[in-house]
Amino acid sequence: MTTSNYASEHETDEGRVFTVTGGDWDTIVAGTDPINDERIVVNMGPQHPSTHGVLRLILELEGETVREARSVIGYLHTGIEKNLEYRNWVQGSTFVTRMDYLAPIFNETAYALAVEKLLGITDDITERATTIRVLMMELNRISSHLVWLATTGMELGAISIMLYGFREREYILDIFETITGLRMNHAYVRPGGVAQDVPDDAIVKIREFLKMMPKKLKEYEDLLSGQPIWTERTKNVAVLDVTGCVALGITGPVLRSAGLAWDLRKTMPYCGYETYEFDVPTHPDGDVWGRYQVRLAEIRESLKLVEQALDRLRPGPVMVADRKIAWPAQLAIGVDGMGNSLEHVAKIMGQSMESLIHHFKLVTEGFRVPPGQVYVAIEAPRGELGVHAVSDGGTRPYRVHYREPSFVNLQALPAMAEGGLIADVIAGGASLDPVMGGCDR
Repeated sequence: MTTSNYASEHETDEGRVFTVTGGDWDTIVAGTDPINDERIVVNMGPQHPSTHGVLRLILELEGETVREARSVIGYLHTGIEKNLEYRNWVQGSTFVTRMDYLAPIFNETAYALAVEKLLGITDDITERATTIRVLMMELNRISSHLVWLATTGMELGAISIMLYGFREREYILDIFETITGLRMNHAYVRPGGVAQDVPDDAIVKIREFLKMMPKKLKEYEDLLSGQPIWTERTKNVAVLDVTGCVALGITGPVLRSAGLAWDLRKTMPYCGYETYEFDVPTHPDGDVWGRYQVRLAEIRESLKLVEQALDRLRPGPVMVADRKIAWPAQLAIGVDGMGNSLEHVAKIMGQSMESLIHHFKLVTEGFRVPPGQVYVAIEAPRGELGVHAVSDGGTRPYRVHYREPSFVNLQALPAMAEGGLIADVIAGGASLDPVMGGCDR
């Protein structure tokens, strides 16, 4: 009889029973004497309303003080990066949009920029397509920060802000649905441009949102900033200074809340961000309060960017001119909203046989990408979102790997939590704004 190295076993009337354990739980508990040491080891998660997803925290407590914190991830692993190797380059957009599900436009844009760099067509992307990408990304940044504000408020006892944050996010999701046909997981930004143009009614909705949102931000601040419980739960809580951020590779609002104005839109611009007027908000304290202030300020800056992008929208194509690369983008949605209209299908079928064959091959096989590898990084709501893409010259990626800010930023949790109170673990973890779909992917 063989024995398992991973689980104990014993015989019962029902047969052999194995005891399955997870992580290094047994090792931690075995070294703890809760009576003499006055310590206790507890699980927070993976099913816990304050872990921003299926994140498991193993906390060693002495009273209410956290002596040691460990993060256990992988519960939401979906194998997206591996799946990309079995789909053509355009189909990859449908996969990557589902990683950080609160920032799908950023996942898509980073991927598209990487593929375009491999193809050597970065400078061929039309001005309208680039402007639409900026417009969509900044709207997505606002919606992501609103989810952070709403969920963090709820976790710290501010129930009203939870309702208000999601209420305003609905405006943005409605805009996304008008433009892309979907509220989330759009596959809208594709190599070569975007899937379809922005309709006029979406422009009207965005203008209405730009008028409404500044007043809502003022209401949020009136509700929270002067509230004594909110300030007590956020000021001087989960402090991580700029040295710690740099040492751990922390980026995004967490880094900027420690005083370093590092924003890839300014330091390593892409999509023409160097031609837009906006500031990079910072805060000197590096605590939960600072991260709250930075994210609210970033929403205001994103509103400015959205308005500038709207003013720059000029008539023109939204996909590159090269028909050997350009995925058919001039779509006409059917009356059911779920596919091409019959008129559009008839137009395709009515073209030359050569055009129809090429259209079929492009959709089924995809285009070939020259051999090589690139790394492209953009400023996502949670920090630096990087794509390392490798091509072997075929119609499918050889390898795609994401540098996901949620994964990297989670390293800061023990540094923030250890030595503090267990209640501050919730505030500190929430201030990182991790999305486990992006972390595990």
